[in-house]
Amino acid sequence: MTTVTGEAGAPRRTPAARSGVLRQAWINRTDYLYVLPALVVMLIVIAYPIYYTIDLSFFKTPPGLQLKDKVFIGLENYTAILTSEVFWRVTLNTIIWTLASTVVSFVFGLGSALALHRDFIGRGVLRAILIIPWVISAVAASYIWKWIYHSDFGVIGAVLVELGLLSRPPNFIDSVNTVLPSLIVVNVWREFPFAMIMLMAGLQTVPDQLLRAAQVDGASAWQRFWHVTFPHLRSVSTVTVLLLAVANFNSFIIPWIMTGGGPSNASHIWITHIYELAFGRQRWGVAAAYSVLLFIILMTLGYFYVRALSRGERKEAEG
Repeated sequence: MTTVTGEAGAPRRTPAARSGVLRQAWINRTDYLYVLPALVVMLIVIAYPIYYTIDLSFFKTPPGLQLKDKVFIGLENYTAILTSEVFWRVTLNTIIWTLASTVVSFVFGLGSALALHRDFIGRGVLRAILIIPWVISAVAASYIWKWIYHSDFGVIGAVLVELGLLSRPPNFIDSVNTVLPSLIVVNVWREFPFAMIMLMAGLQTVPDQLLRAAQVDGASAWQRFWHVTFPHLRSVSTVTVLLLAVANFNSFIIPWIMTGGGPSNASHIWITHIYELAFGRQRWGVAAAYSVLLFIILMTLGYFYVRALSRGERKEAEG
């Protein structure tokens, strides 16, 4: 292929080379027929809903009116969102929910992976037990924890009262001050096994020779972890954190089933607030604008996720 060198020294295709690529693509045009059905399906189930949501975000849809009666208002939905006090409250809840759930799940997952990486009797049984929260249905787990937290019949409150630590059962999910931390506990309980599995797979790549050599040289357990083990976990840790962040940012089942965003919007995060606006208040235009903002954030996280995967593949190829 004929190329020339650009100003930065990078090869650049000449017009003849570009025409050769187009000619080759035309010659192989029948190959694209095999992927055409998949492309059509993607356009129908992905591209069109995205386009329709973006288009709807520029319209006003008062409750009680059908979508065909929508009124074009430009960027007013976005302006109303960004100037709303509820938006910033929900955004703060979302940031706290995402960061706390991601960080704590990763830390617990890393600790569990390091503990289960050692050989001891019953390790397989303990692994199976710790994976149970992750394989349980999120809906079932939400209802179970809702009863565990119940202010009158909950197990935790009953035990605390029975032990004399409290005079009455606490309101875990009925109080503005405790509802979000209580939901984060449930989310961490369900998610940390995922981080544990990912990091256990990463620990398999750490060479035993390096660990033994570091131990012979007198390195402490912390030094061996920080200078030998953790560098080999860097790529898988990045991927795990990004996957947890995307899942938490887009989480819906646990906060919606357990509290429905209450009390007083104290547990509303973006995805539950969007659902309430669309299907509860029928403010489709505002909900669509929220969805567009959420889509941009998730696409940004997805970009960093793909970059992390590409970086890990390059390191593996070079290694």
